[in-house]
Amino acid sequence: MIRLDDLENGYFIYQDTDAFCFGIDAVLLAHFGKLKNNDRVLDLCTGNGIVPLLMHAVARDDGLSVHFDGLEIQAPIAQLATKSVGYNKLEESIAITTGDLREAATIYGPASFSVVTCNPPYMKARQGLRGETDAKTIARHEVMCTLEEIILQSSKVLKSRGRFIMVHRPARLAEIFAALHTCHLELKRMQLVYPYVDKAPTMVLIEAVKGGGPQLNVEPPLIVYNADRSYTEQVLRIYGKVK
Repeated sequence: MIRLDDLENGYFIYQDTDAFCFGIDAVLLAHFGKLKNNDRVLDLCTGNGIVPLLMHAVARDDGLSVHFDGLEIQAPIAQLATKSVGYNKLEESIAITTGDLREAATIYGPASFSVVTCNPPYMKARQGLRGETDAKTIARHEVMCTLEEIILQSSKVLKSRGRFIMVHRPARLAEIFAALHTCHLELKRMQLVYPYVDKAPTMVLIEAVKGGGPQLNVEPPLIVYNADRSYTEQVLRIYGKVK
């Protein structure tokens, strides 16, 4: 079922409830990335275009001029993202392309972007895999791309000193570190996300710089829920519920 959801930032998004609806990881990714005026941003695995829509709203509120491209391999979902862009009248600021991210450097050209963002499939291809053509499987499992391919293509399309921003699972940090190093991306910022203050982290936000120096800033942890399952002030601030 297709539904139109209010993002409560002035924009709306079409989502297919039979495919894959966005979660808090996309929201945290969009707010973790720090944009600059005249940035050109590529969002890999863009899905329904949630990350470009959220980041455009942040850039708009900060008075920044930023252009976004989104690359999505599943044509029906890319079409839905394009429909959302049109509904919000953002055609001059956001462009969605249907294509394979493993060909990103061919599609857009090398060194074309100052920022690459990605909310990728978290699970390896055969980890709990059910159906390779199912939209939810493609969103969750590395059946259409691997972590290494995402990082390699990101490095190729980034300009020198360009930033790569991703959300992933802490359990795969060793692989992430290794792939970043191989592709000449230096990890500069990292933040662990905990569901509760007394639980293990379930997400990690990272920012790496192409050709950057070897200095890492580990930001304070982000806690999602209070003990009563209400959102913490940190998260409410991200959602714009508190100043």
